[in-house]
Amino acid sequence: MLIGAHVSTAGGLVNAHARGAEIGADAIQVFNQSPRMWRPTRWKNDDIAAFRELMDGGPIRSIVIHAVYLVNCASKDPEIREKSLASLVHSLRMGDAIGAAGVVLHPGSTVGEPQDEALARVGDALRFALEESESCPLLLEDTAGAGNTLGRSFEELAELVVLAGGDQRLGLCLDSCHLLASGFDVRTADGLAQVIDSCLSLVGEGRLRCLHVNDSQTPLGSGRDRHAPLGDGELGARGCAAFLSEPRFEGLPAIFEGPGVEGKAPTRKDVERARELRRSGVRARRRRSGSGSAQGRRSTGGTSGGPT
Repeated sequence: MLIGAHVSTAGGLVNAHARGAEIGADAIQVFNQSPRMWRPTRWKNDDIAAFRELMDGGPIRSIVIHAVYLVNCASKDPEIREKSLASLVHSLRMGDAIGAAGVVLHPGSTVGEPQDEALARVGDALRFALEESESCPLLLEDTAGAGNTLGRSFEELAELVVLAGGDQRLGLCLDSCHLLASGFDVRTADGLAQVIDSCLSLVGEGRLRCLHVNDSQTPLGSGRDRHAPLGDGELGARGCAAFLSEPRFEGLPAIFEGPGVEGKAPTRKDVERARELRRSGVRARRRRSGSGSAQGRRSTGGTSGGPT
């Protein structure tokens, strides 16, 4: 698992890389423009080249881009739709340029319109954005379930993949806070395993590409997206440890978005806490596995498992 955090791109991509290295991240997430403004930011070619050279040498092994919050691919308002499509295409093209592992996108909101029509509009938008870019994956993020947001269930996410044409570049980013808030009980390893079973059976084994590892200020099924420092919220240390040690998440970028333990952007303390929680989760899984094996040997009356 590539544990990391969201970092600022103030001053350019090279500075973002330095911030990630400073906090000990294996992976970083960035906005490719101000998250609450439509005006696109275009990184300079020399900055992109220097950044890619840094990525080739490590220690950061993955970068993902988060699309801006203003994007609503479900909107039927002509101006919002035009701006959303332009922003999403720009994010994917920037992802192509920097070798990003994906662009993470909130699917959008119906804004009170019929859901089937809104889903179809999102599907069309995703298809268009993929056609207008080259290779960067587009990762749909599950949502906390507030208001008229789309993507609160795996069924909706799976339908969006189909409506967008099923391109192999389409994938998922699962957020632990959002899962809990939308009613998925992922506070234990067993509960999480059942949820991921359901997710992968509906969306596809190869679609899960990225993780957001956030604790939640609000309880199971609250429908509210309120992040907490890892281990300090409703998921707690046990839930975060289970999420960070889930075997099917191996190799994926796991991004902590914050706020961190200092109440602001993620710091080295947050990355170190994530790694400790992962180690705790792995130890717990090993203990359970060993206990189960021992119980199995006792129930058969032998130690080798073969006939006597």
